[in-house]
Amino acid sequence: MPIATIHIVEGRDMEKKRRLIAAVSEAIATSLDAPAASIRVLVQEVPAELWGVGHQTIAERRAAPAISDGSNA
Repeated sequence: MPIATIHIVEGRDMEKKRRLIAAVSEAIATSLDAPAASIRVLVQEVPAELWGVGHQTIAERRAAPAISDGSNA
């Protein structure tokens, strides 16, 4: 039974999470020739205040003025 665990920063709507689960399930089924009913996908949402990038949390990065390279989240 393949199991995929995906960590994302919280805040996306349920439809996006459903699409993510469907796409990951399809990728696993295709690449492993696994039956869809055997695949498990776990989406774990982490608050932006608890996800660090470099020396900042995602919440801090989002609150900062945008930088020119577009990597503000």
